[in-house]
Amino acid sequence: MTRTTDRPKPLRERVDGVLLLDKPSGISSNAALQRARRVLGAAKAGHTGTLDPLATGLLPLAFGESTKFSQALLDADKAYRATVKLGVSTSTGDAEGEVLSRAPVVVNAAQLAAAAACFRGEIEQMPPMYSALKHAGKPLYVYAREGVDIERKRRRVHIYDLQCTLLADDTFDMVVRCSKGTYVRTLGEDIGHMLGCGAHLTALRRTAIGRFGIEDALSMAQVEAEGLAARARLLPVDCLIGALPALTLPDADAHRLCQGQCVPLDGTPAGDYRVYLGTTFLGLGRVDDSAVLRSRRLVSTGEGA
Repeated sequence: MTRTTDRPKPLRERVDGVLLLDKPSGISSNAALQRARRVLGAAKAGHTGTLDPLATGLLPLAFGESTKFSQALLDADKAYRATVKLGVSTSTGDAEGEVLSRAPVVVNAAQLAAAAACFRGEIEQMPPMYSALKHAGKPLYVYAREGVDIERKRRRVHIYDLQCTLLADDTFDMVVRCSKGTYVRTLGEDIGHMLGCGAHLTALRRTAIGRFGIEDALSMAQVEAEGLAARARLLPVDCLIGALPALTLPDADAHRLCQGQCVPLDGTPAGDYRVYLGTTFLGLGRVDDSAVLRSRRLVSTGEGA
C-alpha cells in the first residue's frame, strides 16, 4: 500500500520591491535568492549581479515588477573590499581553487602602491575561466570544471579608485571602485603578477552598487528571522531607476501611455524617464528627439501573482 503525505504548498504570491541583502559566504547568489524568495513567499524574483560563493556583501534582490528594471543595477558601478594573498596563484584566482604555483614574496608598501597605480583608469582584463560569462549558452565555469579552456577576448573596464594597503609581508587589503564587468579576482592576480610573485583573493566583499550601500542591507539571518514581515523592508519598485529624472503625467496622457500610445511632450529633453500618474509609478519611458514619450517598460497594476 502506497502512503502519501499531503504537504502544504509554499506560499507564492505577487510581491513587488527590492531587498538589499548582505549575502553570506559559502552560498551562490542564486541559492541566496531562492532562500529569500521562500521567506517572502514571492512568485517572481531575480538578482541584480552575481557574487561568487566565496564572496559576501551587497546583493540586491528584485521581486515581482521590480525584476523588469534589474538591468539598471547590472550596468551600475560597483565597489568592493578584498584581501589578497601574495606568492600563491590558484586556478580560480581565489582561495577555492587549486594551487598552481608558489613564489617568494619580497614586497614593501611603496612597491605595492606603485603596482596599484598602474591599474587605475581604463584597463583591459582577461575574463577568468571560472566566471559566469557565457560561451555557446554555458557559463565559462562549466567548461573550466571539465578541463576545457575557451578562447576569450580581453575586455575594457574602468577602475575609478584603487587603494592597496599592505597588511603583512604576503597579504594586502584592496579597496576598489569600478565599472560593470570588472573582475576583482583578476585585478588581484594582475597586481600579483606585476609584483613578480602571483596572488589570489582570500576574501571579497561587495560594499556598493550604484546608489546602494552595504550599510542599508539585511543579513540572511535577519530576513529569515522576520519571515513574511520582511516584506516591509522592501524598497519600492522604482528605486532601481531612481537616478533617472521623473515625469508626472496627467490622467489622459498616462492612460494613452499605458495603452501603448505615444505622448507628445513639448519642450521635454530627450532621454529616459521614470513615469508617474500622481504618486503611482507607471514604468520607464523614453522621450525621443521630437519630444515624444514612448513606453520602454511598464509595470503591471493588476492583481494576482
